[in-house]
Amino acid sequence: MFWTFVATIICGLGAAGIALGIRAATAKRAPRWLIPVFAGAGMLGYLVSGEYTWFDHKQSLLPEEAVVVATEQETIFFRPWTFVFPYVTAFSTVDTSGFRQDTDDPDIIRFTLYRFEQTVTDAVSHRVHLINCQSRELVPLSNDGAPRVDNMKLLEATDPLYQTVCGS
Repeated sequence: MFWTFVATIICGLGAAGIALGIRAATAKRAPRWLIPVFAGAGMLGYLVSGEYTWFDHKQSLLPEEAVVVATEQETIFFRPWTFVFPYVTAFSTVDTSGFRQDTDDPDIIRFTLYRFEQTVTDAVSHRVHLINCQSRELVPLSNDGAPRVDNMKLLEATDPLYQTVCGS
């Protein structure tokens, strides 16, 4: 977050420098208010660019075994451009090298689902799940390893999570 702040300030100063150059090139006939407008536009442009490239950047840092199975786009009222062009604010991945079969039933697979969120600071959370590939039931496990059947979900056959884990 500190480096984002520093980069934002530098972009603002650079854009203000462009406005100063415009004023110098026009023998100071360009209005003085151009300088803070350019500075604000430069800082806002940098932050908006960072929001829209966050998903691609994070995805490029994932190992080859990680498969993105879900993305979430959000529209935010104080960012009116997101109503026209929403951007990815969170995504979920599965590490395909971490699949395990803890039971004798080959249809039940244990895996970890990772969730990345774009907040003020990036947040990463993970949770272990069991999936029954035959019935398409997804059950999260609690911290002590007990199945949380109250949070069980039935996945569609076309769900990317189901297709990734069960290989259908």
